[in-house]
This record gives sequence, structure tokens and C-alpha cells, in this order.
Amino acid sequence: MSAMAAGAAATDPMLPAVARVVGRRRETADVWTLEVAPPDGWAGFAPGQFNMLYLPGLGEVPISMSGDPAAPGPIRHTVRAVGAVSAALAALRPGAAVGLRGPYGSAWPVAEAAGADVVVMAGGLGLAPLRPALYRLRAERARYGRVALLYGTRSPADILFRRELERWRRQLDLEIEVTVDRAAGDWRGSVGVVTRLLPRIAFEPVSSVALVCGPEVMMRFAADALLDAGVPEPRIHLSMERNMRCAIGQCGHCQFGADFVCKDGPVMSYDRLRARLKIREL
Repeated sequence: MSAMAAGAAATDPMLPAVARVVGRRRETADVWTLEVAPPDGWAGFAPGQFNMLYLPGLGEVPISMSGDPAAPGPIRHTVRAVGAVSAALAALRPGAAVGLRGPYGSAWPVAEAAGADVVVMAGGLGLAPLRPALYRLRAERARYGRVALLYGTRSPADILFRRELERWRRQLDLEIEVTVDRAAGDWRGSVGVVTRLLPRIAFEPVSSVALVCGPEVMMRFAADALLDAGVPEPRIHLSMERNMRCAIGQCGHCQFGADFVCKDGPVMSYDRLRARLKIREL
């Protein structure tokens, strides 16, 4: 791959390093998790950060890490096959080369949440960027109060990491509530939007920290529900993964008001975003 070079990021921030796919797991009909061997110089990532993944002749896309930030070994990226680049990434087999730049962006405030209740709200593929934070919360469970995951998706077939969620639920170290837009088959769980799950959990709103990721409309409604429950704006954090192309704040595609999502985000507090989220087409 002439456009990629191992260790290239040290000399040119826009030139990807070569990484190799070492594993591939199907999560749902159109979602796959790729395991990529860390390139030379990889120093790990913080929950909520993303990489830029590149395929010659197709392009580059931002993909959040979805694995355990404390675990050695492959870097995990969970990808929905919806466009040319993401579909090609999802189809990569072990041994294939992929360009990688990163990690970039801000992180979920997991350390800052110590001593507080934590409410994690995910919609659809938004569970993937939140998964590293959940790993960290579980690994240091004694540092936090009550921890709850509220997850909404289209149908039972679209539930990500289903076996893992079931295992976590059995271990009783965090509360897990899942809802779907449309019930199917033998589904006996909740049906409806994810915000309807909030009244089911016990937490101390004023001192809680909320982590929210999903489609932008879902995050707006989730933030409103959390505010109505009494969670202060600065303690609600959203992941604004929109229009990122260069990841270093140069191209301007991800400018969101005064911020560049790639540099100042993707994780930002609601008090910083509130006014802009209410402006259509911004």
C-alpha cells in the first residue's frame, strides 16, 4: 500500500500506518467487529476515542474503538456496513492490510465520575463507543455508585454484544435495561424508545454522571429526559460523531459552532452543546 507506511504518523499526521486485520466477528446482519493488530508506536486509547481507518482507492472513515482499553492485543472497531468504505472494512478478512491513524479525540469522563452514580444511555450502534467505558466502569466497580446501562435498538436482531450483555446482567455489578422499537419472534422485553427506561432505574440525579451515544435525535431526547430527571447539564456527556474527515482540525468539515468535533470532541458536555443542538441544520 503505497499511501501507507508503518510509523508514518510520527512524520506526517495525515499518513496512515499499516495495520493488519487479525480477527473478524459478525455482531448483527450488517455490523462487524474487526480486530486489528496495533501498528508500531501504538500506545493505547482512552474510552470514547476514535481511529481513522483507510482503504486505498476508497477513502478513510472515523471509527471508535469498541474494545477494552486495558486489554493487550488487537484494537477492536465495530463497523456498520452502510457506505462504500465501511462496507469494504466490514468485509476485510484476517491478514488484510488497513491504514490506521489515531487515536484521536476526547474521552468519556470515567475517572471524573468516581464516587457518583453513572447512567449510560446508548442507541443502536452507539453502544460500541460506550463499550470501552463500560469495561472501565466494571474493572473499577468499587469506585462508583450505582451503574446502569439503558440500551435501545430497532429490533431484537439488532442488539449488539448480546451474549456479553447477558453475562454482565448475570454478574449483577450493573443494571441493564434493553428496549426495542419493534418486537419480533420470542422477544419478551421492553418495546419503545430508550428514554422510557430511565424511570426504571434508581440513581441520584444531582450527583450522577450520564454518558450518551446514539443517533443525534436520540441524544437530544435522552438529554431532555436526563434534565427532566434532575441531572445537571455539565454532568451529561454526548458523543458527537459527525462529519469527521481529517481528525486534526484542519479540513473544517466537522466544525460545529465554535468547536471542531474531531479535536474538541467527540465527547462533549451538554452545557457546551445545548444551544447548538437546537439549531436545525447546524
